[in-house]
Amino acid sequence: MSRAPTSRRRFLQLVAGTGVASHTLTAAALSRAPDTAGTGASGIAADPSQGTQATAAAIGDGPLRLEFDHALRSRVWRVRREGRGPGIALTPWAVTEYLLLDDGGRIERFALRSMQHESVNGPHGRGARLTLSGVGSPSSGPRGPAAQIEKNVRIELYERYPGFAFYRVSYRNLSPHPIGLRAWRSAELQLLAAGSDAAGAAGDGRPATATAAEPRFWCYCGSTHEDRRDWVQPVRVGFSQENFMGMTASDYGGGIPIVDVWRRDCGLAVGHVDSVPRLLSLPVARTERGARLGIAGTIERPLAAGEVFSTPETFIATHTGDYFNTLDAYRRIMSERGLACPRPPDSAYEAIWCAWGYERSCTPQLIEGTLPKVRNLGLRWAVIDDGWQTNVGDWKPDPAKFPGGSADLKRLVRDIRAHSLKPRLWVAPLACAPGSDLLHDHTDMLLLDKEGAPQNISWWNSFYLCPAYEKTVAYTESLVRRFIGEWGFAGLKIDGQHLNGVAPCYNPAHRHARPEESLERLQDFVHAMYVTALKLDPEAVMELCPCGTAYSLYNLASVNQAPASDPESSWQVRHKGKTLKALMGPSAAFAGDHVELSDGGDDFASTVGIGAIVSTKFTWPRDPKPKDSFLLTPQREALWRKWIALYNERVLPRGRYRGELYDIGFDRPETHVVEKSGRLYYAFYGRSWNGPVTLRGLAAGRYRLRDYFNDRDLGEVAVPGGTLELAFERFLLLEAIPV
Repeated sequence: MSRAPTSRRRFLQLVAGTGVASHTLTAAALSRAPDTAGTGASGIAADPSQGTQATAAAIGDGPLRLEFDHALRSRVWRVRREGRGPGIALTPWAVTEYLLLDDGGRIERFALRSMQHESVNGPHGRGARLTLSGVGSPSSGPRGPAAQIEKNVRIELYERYPGFAFYRVSYRNLSPHPIGLRAWRSAELQLLAAGSDAAGAAGDGRPATATAAEPRFWCYCGSTHEDRRDWVQPVRVGFSQENFMGMTASDYGGGIPIVDVWRRDCGLAVGHVDSVPRLLSLPVARTERGARLGIAGTIERPLAAGEVFSTPETFIATHTGDYFNTLDAYRRIMSERGLACPRPPDSAYEAIWCAWGYERSCTPQLIEGTLPKVRNLGLRWAVIDDGWQTNVGDWKPDPAKFPGGSADLKRLVRDIRAHSLKPRLWVAPLACAPGSDLLHDHTDMLLLDKEGAPQNISWWNSFYLCPAYEKTVAYTESLVRRFIGEWGFAGLKIDGQHLNGVAPCYNPAHRHARPEESLERLQDFVHAMYVTALKLDPEAVMELCPCGTAYSLYNLASVNQAPASDPESSWQVRHKGKTLKALMGPSAAFAGDHVELSDGGDDFASTVGIGAIVSTKFTWPRDPKPKDSFLLTPQREALWRKWIALYNERVLPRGRYRGELYDIGFDRPETHVVEKSGRLYYAFYGRSWNGPVTLRGLAAGRYRLRDYFNDRDLGEVAVPGGTLELAFERFLLLEAIPV
């Protein structure tokens, strides 16, 4: 989506061509309307130039145009900027919303009966609406023509969000008897390869996939997977990913309900904008002619005579560049719907040391011995990680480490503060270990499946508690009051892949109206922790680390710091940073997580350059572990000291991350930009680079360029222009200073 503003007059001019009055099509008119777009069951037009003949209704704005034919098939156009040249047909004519029946048939063709255009003024400002209605029958199956469904499609475009179309789709059973439904599909699109037309040809008679080097597409998928795969991936031949938003393993699930696929010139995204999570999929797959994306859900129930079934509110968006603008617009849209990410306190931007380098064998003595070095290096947080507790669930100090119980733990907190550091405590709520007092006394808190069995959290060998059960919420609130109000911690590290989503709960003691309430109210559980903490300390840092999962937007509205969450590479640090800066805001308190998890265990550049908070889990002056040591040797200390000082001098996370300037998939070298205090900070990454780069985002004028890691000047550059020759290995961090 373009972020350029669209005036009210210009917006109305763009949609005016589609009409502003209600128009009902008679049966006679429909019988006279030729189906010039049809070429058979595939629903693909023979030539995009036929669009003016085939189109029965359309709506559009600056970047986006949606066309519908008389069978309510549709296609998507990317409108050229400023009207220069013809638009780009991004998809072929196709059935994009339809129903699957329990007998194997489907209802996908709906004869257009009526359409209506009108202006709207809603929660997202002023816009235009197109409403379409049609009637269809099963394409196969034994029901015959008596089985009829009315389909209603309402599409809205808003001036504030150019290129972003909101869809509401509903189906009404017009038959005198129930119709068994199995599933539904919405926004099922095929983004054609660049240079191809709606017939799938590349222009020289060969398939489109044969005319360009791979990858031809990149994608962002907001789903969670147990293998903790990349969120941003190339869509190569053979790529296929279901992107289910429910549980994909016993303790992995949820995510951001968006998929975005883009080519070098533009892209398409689909997702849902409901205020609670939904159990649906957003599949992405490579096809012979392009890349397919869409939204899929199950129903598995009959639709009674006269009954209406509505799918979740969804969207289709087009954009240039990568996926950043889609997620940025999505954040602002969901904020207007009540899911706004909180503003981080000042302390959320301070550099972090975590005791997890000692792992679960950590002791108070090891922490106390490391604190002087932590402070001396310029770090400001000390995090007590997993291992301080008796078990997951009871959350009491381990008597082997804290023989005096809470008094000893509070003494450690005072010692941390005496070193001018802020104490933070690790906790994994919603998990309960077998053998814990909590499980013995309160089995009613458990989240149970259909068979009445508890849901397993594999990492800690624990069971799920139900987040939608009032006693679970009350118990967790009491823990927060203990940790922050009684023990004196300045923040919490809320940890666990099991917090991104939960399975439906069938525990009869909870009296859920629907089993899915457990999933839908998980966000309320996280919010209860956040509110309780900030009542005790308005500056409390509430960090959520869902252990490699894709995060849940619904949880992000109740935390003020998010880390890269157990990254498996520096690439994950960087693209997770870009993602979370879009979802939480350009000045979000995103942390690169422990630098020891990055490439080589020392890639601070991937944190500092993208505007992330530095974090480390070094051990010092000794590491009792026989292997996997994170000991801060003198050589490492010199490097750590340099990077931490560079971070503290600039604190780039407080600046504005400019994710719209470079495409993380196609632009080389990989580039990220942060704007702060009138300067632009560029971060370039690659194994090796020797060639030209263009500095995007600079205003007209001259700039002095400085490599601030190596403390050397690189000359000046003038804008317009802004191109220079660079050579580097691994990374180059550049500061552009106005002259």
